[in-house]
Amino acid sequence: MPPAALLAHDLVRDLGGRRVLDGLSLTAAPGRRIGLIGENGVGKTTLLRVLAGTDTPDGGSVQRPDDLGFLHQEMPFDTATTLAAALDEALREARDDLARLDRLGEELAAAPEDTPAHRELLAAYGSHLERTQDRESWDADRRARLVLEGLGLGALPHERTLGSLSGGQRGRFALALLLLRRPSALLLDEPTNHLDDEAAAFLETQLRNLPGTVVAASHDRAFLDAVCTDLLDLDPAAEGPVRHGGNYSAYVREKDARRARWQQRHDEEQEQLRTLRHAAGVTAHRLAPDRGRSDNEKMGYGHRAGRVQNQISRQVRSAARRLAELERTQVAEPPSPLRFAPAAPAAGAAQDPDTQAPAVVLRDVRVPGRLALDALEVTGDDRLLVTGGNGAGKSTLLGVLAGEITARGTVHRRPGLTVGLLAQDTVFDRPDRTALDLYTRSLGPERAEAVSLDSLGLLRPADAERPVAQLSVGQRRRLALALLVARPPQLLLLDEPTNHLSPRLCDELEEALGGGPGAVVLASHDRWLRRRWQGRELRLGQSTGPGRRTAPATRTRP
Repeated sequence: MPPAALLAHDLVRDLGGRRVLDGLSLTAAPGRRIGLIGENGVGKTTLLRVLAGTDTPDGGSVQRPDDLGFLHQEMPFDTATTLAAALDEALREARDDLARLDRLGEELAAAPEDTPAHRELLAAYGSHLERTQDRESWDADRRARLVLEGLGLGALPHERTLGSLSGGQRGRFALALLLLRRPSALLLDEPTNHLDDEAAAFLETQLRNLPGTVVAASHDRAFLDAVCTDLLDLDPAAEGPVRHGGNYSAYVREKDARRARWQQRHDEEQEQLRTLRHAAGVTAHRLAPDRGRSDNEKMGYGHRAGRVQNQISRQVRSAARRLAELERTQVAEPPSPLRFAPAAPAAGAAQDPDTQAPAVVLRDVRVPGRLALDALEVTGDDRLLVTGGNGAGKSTLLGVLAGEITARGTVHRRPGLTVGLLAQDTVFDRPDRTALDLYTRSLGPERAEAVSLDSLGLLRPADAERPVAQLSVGQRRRLALALLVARPPQLLLLDEPTNHLSPRLCDELEEALGGGPGAVVLASHDRWLRRRWQGRELRLGQSTGPGRRTAPATRTRP
């Protein structure tokens, strides 16, 4: 029997006085892999929870397979459970499949042919055989070894307890358990978090080979491009959430075209409204009872007055009806997309006349246990991508460049150089203040007025009026980014800047970083960004001994 579809009809969910899901319907058939995308707060995780049954909708219904798997849930084991015990539980269904198939085979062999019992057993055996093949139950133990190895967990002793694993290891182990189960429907929330390139590529292959349904909320554009057969865009649109056929590359092309059509329709309707309002106003003016008549009107006023007034009255009523109908049915104006729009440097800001001159020079830099770098020069208009595995020293290098981490060796910055750092952990001194108040106080009223927070498009107006403590992690990072671009530094340092940003905002950020004055040094694990980077790349190497991290020479992408 083929895997069952996952069906949702007219879902409504209100959270904190805000409608997060408003009449959303979804059909996820076996073999379809649907990516959920959109800005933070549009309802991706809420939709997954409602589909999984861990959250109850205020309206609508969900029909889900009995064996649905949901990554966002906590693992159903306590911290004292060993890896071996958790793996046995994940493989239990596969082993039960084989045991039941053996029982059905024995019963089938014992049943006389050409009897109703034999036919029923034969149908049951065929159905269960298909299920067992879909789950690859015969190969379950070998698959367990391959999945653990592919997700970077192969070296972990199975006697270890779940409580002894790091947060990243627990996340990968939970993912491994779901992949071993091979459920009919698999729901994933940011599944590539904590995965390196090799593990992410392994996961993508595993998901493409599943016979059932996959629904995944993700900001990982490389994952969306490699895995998804469809994308459901939950960002505001004239017709509500839009489902796009194809992967992320196809979505980007269609998204641009769809928004252009929405904008064109809105502009055309606004022009019609202006025309109808003008027409209604002119004809109504001609009907005004206290309006004096012109000489031309006086000449024919006698016998034609009634007929003319009736005609004009009909025109007024017709225009008013069309105006009322269009005002009722007009499409809303497309919301301004969140965008990275660097402002011009403040008036009088120092400019480097020679952009090729070094902004920062490092020689024989050492931060014990974290970084060892023989030489690095960053020019005034550099675009440098810093890559490397976890613990290679990327964040440490940015901290040294910013002057926030003291290092042994030579660190020379150009006199008067302005530096801005977007760190991974965004912390504000006064989180009780609103985002707009903090923005204004940080920049000063004059600069904040010259480059308004709203003009940067990184926070929606409603979010700008909320206390910083109430903002999501992604919103706080966008606020920190807005502070940097409102007064652009001559050296901009970005540590994992695409974390917690929507895919489209990541695209816009990358495009904005490509040009303009100043140097940019960016550290990132983002596979999509790294594949498309056009500047230099510095790859920090793995440890070559106790307390030492090395880096090869930089290279320029073609």
